[in-house]
Amino acid sequence: MVKETGYYDTLGVKPQATPEEIKKAYRKLALKYHPDKNPDEPEKFKMISQAYEVLSDPKKRDIYDQGGEEAIKGGGSGGDFHNPFDIFDMFFGGGGSRRGRGPSKVKNTIHPLQVSLEDLYNGTTRKLALSKNVVCDKCEGRGGKEGAVEKCKTCKGGGVQVRIQQIAPGMVQQIQSMCSDCSGKGESINPKLRCKTCLGKKVVRERKILEVHIDKGMKDGENIRFTGEGDQEPGVEPGDIVIVLDEKPHDVFKRRDLDLVMTLELDLVEALCGFQRTITTLDKRTLIISTMPGEIIKPNDIKCVMNEGMPLHRNPFEKGRLIIKFDVKFPASIGKDRIPKLEKILPTRKEPIIPDGAEEHDLIEINEEEYQHQQRQRSEAYDDDDDDMHGGQRVQCASH
Repeated sequence: MVKETGYYDTLGVKPQATPEEIKKAYRKLALKYHPDKNPDEPEKFKMISQAYEVLSDPKKRDIYDQGGEEAIKGGGSGGDFHNPFDIFDMFFGGGGSRRGRGPSKVKNTIHPLQVSLEDLYNGTTRKLALSKNVVCDKCEGRGGKEGAVEKCKTCKGGGVQVRIQQIAPGMVQQIQSMCSDCSGKGESINPKLRCKTCLGKKVVRERKILEVHIDKGMKDGENIRFTGEGDQEPGVEPGDIVIVLDEKPHDVFKRRDLDLVMTLELDLVEALCGFQRTITTLDKRTLIISTMPGEIIKPNDIKCVMNEGMPLHRNPFEKGRLIIKFDVKFPASIGKDRIPKLEKILPTRKEPIIPDGAEEHDLIEINEEEYQHQQRQRSEAYDDDDDDMHGGQRVQCASH
């Protein structure tokens, strides 16, 4: 039992969720609510990141399960959360400015791409149109003519403004905010010398068509990276475009690693007397499956067809299994005249030993809603009787 489920609810998973389920839930929600895609809900993105940071760490998750959010934030357990953008960049394999040595790099562009199970089985190529920032050719990324760029006079090139505010006698508070005049860039451009193409922004928007090659056997959540094809800024390394595959649910098959799982419904006569069925594969081939003479399929039986599952990535000639779960459909009733014939065919049933005085009852269908309604009525009636009894005692005592 967990003390509270707030973080689980944020990610839309159950408290018993596996690490893989938590990871998958974070990926979909982080892509949906990232400020670049959804600028109206920045707090939602922050909450998703905090929930993932706790639940993806076994130690933090254990502390949270036992003590809730208060235990996580109480100190000594990693209550200081990381920047949600750092978590996002680490999850999707980089992005943002590099720290330490080496040239800085523009933040990567993360783009989800919905694909069908057929696409992942057969492989395909998809064309994707994206817009990105490129360095302005007209001003060569300067934002204007020679000498147009000047140090911002408001923040003196620092990009931030510092304001001192007195909060109590003898106590002051230092508040730091982004410079509104230069938008944190630390520089300004003389309007008379500003580039007319980029309007001083140093970059312009350009439409880019990418050909995304999806290999056979690729998985949901897998990344396809286009190095250096992302946004550009003057003097720094361009970012990458990272395509994240998002598998759509399939009507028939469900993927489980290399296996494909499906449910096949049989009539009772097929389960008892044998059947022959066809299955259309994800590459449009037809498989014929059947039972051996005398073989009986029971409800929830599971069988498989070898080498008819998903292809192995980069080795598509090797495949997993096609796993078939059987659901046997029983008839609603059987005519009384047919029962003797069935009894002759089927194994002999056991006759129970009935003691003297045993009570005979009929079986009826369960109606849970009606049953709960009756239980509530009985409970309310009992409470009313209990109140009347206690009320009568109080009147009796008052009469003495």
